[in-house]
Amino acid sequence: MGSYLNPGSERFRESLRSQIYVDKTGLIERTNARVRTAQKYVCISRPRRFGKSMAIDMLTAYYGRAEDASGLFDGLKISRSPSFREHLNQYDVIRINMQDFLSAAHNMTEMLAMLQRYLTAELLDSFETVRYRDKSNLIQIMKDIYARTKRAFVILIDEWDCLFREYKQDLEAQRQYLDFLRAWLKDKDYVALAYMTGILPVKKYGTHSALNMFLEYSMIDPGDFAGFFGFTEDEVRELCGANEMSFEEARAWYNGYRLASHSRFGDRVYAMYSPKSVVEAMLRHRFGPYWNRTETYEALKIYIQMNMDGLKDAVVRMLAGDGVCINTGTFTNDMTTFATKDDVLTLLVHLGYLTYDSDQETVSVPNREVSQEYVNAISTMDWQEVIRSVNDSRRLLEALWNQDGDAVAKGIDRAHDEISILRYNDENALSCTINLAFYFAREYYTIVRELPAGKGFADICLIPRRLHADKPAAILELKWDRSAGGAIAQIKNRRYMEALKDYQGSLLLAGISYDKGSKKHTCVIERAEVGG
Repeated sequence: MGSYLNPGSERFRESLRSQIYVDKTGLIERTNARVRTAQKYVCISRPRRFGKSMAIDMLTAYYGRAEDASGLFDGLKISRSPSFREHLNQYDVIRINMQDFLSAAHNMTEMLAMLQRYLTAELLDSFETVRYRDKSNLIQIMKDIYARTKRAFVILIDEWDCLFREYKQDLEAQRQYLDFLRAWLKDKDYVALAYMTGILPVKKYGTHSALNMFLEYSMIDPGDFAGFFGFTEDEVRELCGANEMSFEEARAWYNGYRLASHSRFGDRVYAMYSPKSVVEAMLRHRFGPYWNRTETYEALKIYIQMNMDGLKDAVVRMLAGDGVCINTGTFTNDMTTFATKDDVLTLLVHLGYLTYDSDQETVSVPNREVSQEYVNAISTMDWQEVIRSVNDSRRLLEALWNQDGDAVAKGIDRAHDEISILRYNDENALSCTINLAFYFAREYYTIVRELPAGKGFADICLIPRRLHADKPAAILELKWDRSAGGAIAQIKNRRYMEALKDYQGSLLLAGISYDKGSKKHTCVIERAEVGG
């Protein structure tokens, strides 16, 4: 076994020995379908700490000739696939992490020379009987090996895009790197499968289309790989049961990434969770913001404070729970070229700070964990009016619990004044303001907007999660230039309380109205009981 050529299965064995292991070997069935076909070039881009390297370790163990790994996969999902035995340990695997070479080199020329030197040395040692035309040329060496042995390679590249993240402005280094990858991989008979992972997709680096042979699967368009981008809801539910943790809390903290798959395997939308966050929560037996501890909020702050027209408005709306329409087609897949706010928001999808709904073509903040990262970033920026609204939200929630309608109305007045960047001209804008004003409610509640109920839709429902069953549920009905009392009457007349018929406990009915003339809110709060 070598360091790069057929490195073996030890890293995958470590995953199997870990306290928490989620079987993602179904991914192998997808890659097996692409081996030795025109679709053999695969690039998977997903956020940091979403299991990219673990997948590479698994593929290394499965495809590599270094050892018989059948015992590792027996009983796992891939063992039930018809393609399991056909490809098991049948290939010479080259596994490299580009970040290792980039970190060890001073420039791109040195990095590529080091990479080729190390791979060449291992290939020459392992294939001593081959007659080589040029022992200094990596591509020719691999051609000669294939011509003699007819053994194709599976090439696995982790952190393929690290150069574009660290050498953001060095266009010549980027061109040099892409030229190397194209020359090494494109249209080569010795490639059985080329599988790359990174954060960024590959196709649009300027006018250079060096890697147009790769099929891309990303957070924008995951294709039939969608179920392998993180932990699915069923997998998280099972983990919570095994570790005696609340699935409802796990969903509030970590759910929200929406990945739509449209393929020959059928159409499906996956609710995807960050593996890093879920595993940490299970191991520590405590929910918290774990994914974003691997990088400071400064990474997010760089992008949301860019001077793009409409960007601040979009971020505030998303922080309040809204989805924002975007066009992802103009994004050039780098971290420096931004023509519009849509380009910035598309990058944030790839980085994991937003989720993309391909059906609605909207982006939103996925969950409580990521939302907190926005608050952390904004707290150090000049968006102090937004942070004041978030900080005041704790007192506003207490006023709701105390049925203090005047205090609630005044709190919403303050929030409206603070976030005046939002166009305040309809009930949707009113709803956005109130959601931001009640930001702290996410600590205890599942917040549902436009919940089907009785003879219509309740504007906003606050439903306490089981761990916070001592808190009252609430139905908030919003009105524009109409009375708050009339909003309460609508809740009752249209039987909105039926939406909470399975909830047992106290229920608050809050009618909130905005008067366009006085530019003031009014609020009426009543208490009711629901359930048995």
